[in-house]
Amino acid sequence: MITFLWPLAFLALPLPFILRFFLKPADPGVSGALRVPFFKSVFGAAAGGAGTENRSAWKLVLASLIWVLLVTALARPAFVGPEVPLPAEGRDVMLAIDLSGSMDEQDFEVGGRPSTRLHVVKSTADTFIESRKGDRVGLVLFSDRAYLQAPLTFDRDAVRDLLDEAEVGLTGQKTAIGDAIAISLKRLKDRPENGRVLVLLTDGANNSGVMEPLKAATLAQELGIKIYTIGVGANSMMVDTGYGRQLVNPSADLDEGVLTEIADMTGGKYFRATDVSGLATVYREIDRLEPVAGEPVHIRPEIALYYWPAGVALVLAGLFALILITPTPLSRRHGAVGG
Repeated sequence: MITFLWPLAFLALPLPFILRFFLKPADPGVSGALRVPFFKSVFGAAAGGAGTENRSAWKLVLASLIWVLLVTALARPAFVGPEVPLPAEGRDVMLAIDLSGSMDEQDFEVGGRPSTRLHVVKSTADTFIESRKGDRVGLVLFSDRAYLQAPLTFDRDAVRDLLDEAEVGLTGQKTAIGDAIAISLKRLKDRPENGRVLVLLTDGANNSGVMEPLKAATLAQELGIKIYTIGVGANSMMVDTGYGRQLVNPSADLDEGVLTEIADMTGGKYFRATDVSGLATVYREIDRLEPVAGEPVHIRPEIALYYWPAGVALVLAGLFALILITPTPLSRRHGAVGG
């Protein structure tokens, strides 16, 4: 679509006619043309003939057209393309989600009915991902080993779909926390320094993988990457067993000490989530600590076109100057008689 960026410039179009109407003609004074009473009788109708009138008409047309083209160029015509998103400089947020066998424990309740830890994690993390407008979000899943499920991307819906497809024990039953941190760091280390965040969620302790969690946290500290850790699982509760009601602790394997140290070393924070509302509160708190950047800005690319009318005006100005310096038929006849 072609538009004019300075359309008010067209208000200058009638300016020459206004000036011509209000300003007085220049006084020829003593330097005016020499009056020759017998000029017409000598040269006849050529003195005021149709050739002179046509020449004046062409001058007026050319001068008017040049003025219109110059004003059009001043109005800055431009071709405006469709909207394109301008890459936003938001945060880079990696989510590392535990898929070990214990994530199938049904110690959470949703609507009064027992629910697995992973089901609740998926639901609350889905809301968290959806809210990170303007941020790049990535996903790492881990159990016996860790792997990248989704690289950092603005496509939050794709990350949500991939998380929804995750299943407990997809790569084993154990917990490789250190490896999950290491893979996340590999994706975050080349991103801009401000705004690199890892959110790690687990319900156990590191018992698999090749990287120790605290060693991985040391690397994160050196790189300036902040880690928020979340420990999930219910507190001690009374349950019915074959031996009667007994006190059990579903979160006995959770290593809160290491998770807290990881967060402290990297400038993050450790959170404990014992139920659905508590986990939702954790994600809201992370949103507060790491505010979103907002939606990417959309712009319309512009291609300047002012040089076209300006160029045509320049060519016509040259033609106009050529007409001014070219002798009229009457002038040529004067030269012939004088010779």
